Amino acid sequence: MSDEELYSIGDAAMRSGLSVSAVRFYSDAGVVPATDVTEAGHRLYDVHAIARLELVRTLRDLDTGLDGIRRLLDGGTNLHDLLTTHLGVLERQAHVLRGRQAVLRALLKQSGTPAQAVLMHKLVTMSDEERERLIDDFWSEVGADLDVPAGFVDRLRTMRPRLPEDPSAAQLGAWIELADLVRDPDFRDAVRAYLRDTYSTHPGRVIASGPVQDFIYTTGASAGEELFAAYNDGEPADSPRSRAAAARFAEATAAFAGEEPTPLFLDRLATGFAYGDELAREEGPDAFADPRYDGTHGRYLSLVAVINGTPPDDGEVPFAWIAAALRASASGTEPASDR
Repeated sequence: MSDEELYSIGDAAMRSGLSVSAVRFYSDAGVVPATDVTEAGHRLYDVHAIARLELVRTLRDLDTGLDGIRRLLDGGTNLHDLLTTHLGVLERQAHVLRGRQAVLRALLKQSGTPAQAVLMHKLVTMSDEERERLIDDFWSEVGADLDVPAGFVDRLRTMRPRLPEDPSAAQLGAWIELADLVRDPDFRDAVRAYLRDTYSTHPGRVIASGPVQDFIYTTGASAGEELFAAYNDGEPADSPRSRAAAARFAEATAAFAGEEPTPLFLDRLATGFAYGDELAREEGPDAFADPRYDGTHGRYLSLVAVINGTPPDDGEVPFAWIAAALRASASGTEPASDR
């Protein structure tokens, strides 16, 4: 195309990818005026006008507002600022749409009533403060006057869902379900009963005590994570990595108990884990369930994981594998695979 050549409205439409009526509309609206008009009243467009029409088509395909496009072409704004503003609008619209989708999916799944629709919409549109208050109210009622070690419920209270600023539809759906769950009086009663029955007497009371909890979540956390990582990666219990991880876990445990990590201590620790394996097999998979999620067979845990975008913790403790790793570490023998 030549810079000097003028093109009919039909040619301008074809070259810009617009319809003739759209080119005429943008001309009448003053967005892209015709370059010239013939004596017969036919509009003509040069290459610069056609380029502007192409830009208008692109921005309109992105659902950019006409006023913003006009400001851009008139020099009242630049493309970066226009697109940044428009992107913010689209992101807010997408956030609202995801919330509506989550409500609709939940209603369809539950064959919801009009009252449930109102409630679910309220749950999705809660502020951060309202969500925090809902979870706090749950733990306050569950833990009120509960005969468990001091600070135990407060530690459980910190394990809470954190809905991100820009949640996915799955995260919103999980939040709707979780918010509905923690509002359920039956669920609250079930969690409260579990905490009372499990952690008000021995041995649960010892496990829930401050020093043991501190060890589990702070001083011994790193060593425990290392041991679990070896197990989750499929390492044999007597592999060098497993034995080394077991030794570090035993050292942390011995320091907590005020003892030395001798082979005898490792063997006693291994015996304890072996006993835990026996109890788990005798009492079933829920024998060592985490009380934060009891009452719905781990549903609370899985929902929190979805909301927070973290892998779910199934609560499985590989007692037998840990016992074997501790005994292999205590023996100091080479693993069979290396012989």
